[in-house]
Amino acid sequence: MIKHIFFDLDHTIWDFDKNAQETLNELYLLHELDCLGCGSVEEFITRYTENNHELWRQYHLGQITKETLRSERFNKTFLELGIDPERVSREFEDDYVRITPTKTNLFAGSEKVLTYLQQKYTLHIISNGFKESTLMKMSVCNLNPYFSNVIISEDVGVNKPDKRIFEYALEKASAGKEESIMIGDSLEADVRGALDFGIKAIYFNPLKAEKPEDVEWEIHQLEELLHHF
Repeated sequence: MIKHIFFDLDHTIWDFDKNAQETLNELYLLHELDCLGCGSVEEFITRYTENNHELWRQYHLGQITKETLRSERFNKTFLELGIDPERVSREFEDDYVRITPTKTNLFAGSEKVLTYLQQKYTLHIISNGFKESTLMKMSVCNLNPYFSNVIISEDVGVNKPDKRIFEYALEKASAGKEESIMIGDSLEADVRGALDFGIKAIYFNPLKAEKPEDVEWEIHQLEELLHHF
């Protein structure tokens, strides 16, 4: 019965952590963070990744603003590493926001899977990512031809898991609940958001985290979708 497949972008198709790691390696050298006592680049990236994931979780749930997320992810990381954020160039965050969306690392099998699915289903993106960055990622990775609609939370005015963004997406796609399915990495935003709205969902779980009992369907690699659709 499925006719429409809705994908998350970051952490599902576009490999956010790998692309961010490449950017942070470059910025660590460019801004000479070692001279500020930042420690190793590996420790810096690990701390940043943990803080960024938590802040994005709060952003999904509407607990913090876009501005807070952007300011706190690095400030918190620098403070944890014993560095006064004021000692770091104010261009650091701007450089990160500018460079990261130009990276083109996708999860393994993305293009193969999208090419296959596009022949049988209508594909769409629903993203909580920031609009300018999301559009850049879609463009530089040549993803636009696969998708009929790219729904971005900043345009809608609410984030996943809010039911209104799923309602908006289905209306835009002229899709019914029974013929739609959501695929994403976030249990809160993508999976439970979709299930609470009344459409099926697949949990993309590449790190093989423990699956909650209330989540029925998970995959560890995108190419598993070739066997399901």
